[in-house]
Amino acid sequence: MRCWRPILLVCLMVGGMAAAQVETLPSSQNGPGQNQAPPRDDQPHGAGVSSSRDTRIDISPPADDAKNHPNSTTSIPSEDEGDVQEMHPWNPHKAAKDIEVGDFYFRRKNYRAAVDRYQEALSYKPNDAMANFRLGESFEKLDQTDEAAAHYQPYLKVLPHGPYAKDAEKAIQKLTEKNEASQSVPKP
Repeated sequence: MRCWRPILLVCLMVGGMAAAQVETLPSSQNGPGQNQAPPRDDQPHGAGVSSSRDTRIDISPPADDAKNHPNSTTSIPSEDEGDVQEMHPWNPHKAAKDIEVGDFYFRRKNYRAAVDRYQEALSYKPNDAMANFRLGESFEKLDQTDEAAAHYQPYLKVLPHGPYAKDAEKAIQKLTEKNEASQSVPKP
């Protein structure tokens, strides 16, 4: 009997605290119903209003903005730009993958497929040095000397002391000598 008394005393105390908490809850007449959404703020939050309502966000341009950036408000392209303004995708990861696949085709001696992949890599990353160098090699294998030289030059422009700089310089020299020799031979 003695061990039941402390347990009964604890249960009565916990029950009394629970009953006290239930009495402090708001009545259901004032709050939202069981399936209702909580009350929302009546004022809409638009642009320029912070969540604290104490501070407003200043979105006006600086006083000298029009003077410092005179063409920032014109959306019509000028005559020399043309009427098509196009965004090119810039994705170095896709460019690297295209170079990898182009290298596969190059090792298999499928130079046309390699050219396509290297050109696609240049569409994702226009000044990629390796894509230009490999494209020059592929065009050289296809005996398209003008295109090959045109792609060795950008490699040297981007990486003048790069790992393939000497090879690119030698290839350009060889291609110019080949072009000069082919132009000096009389045609029958």
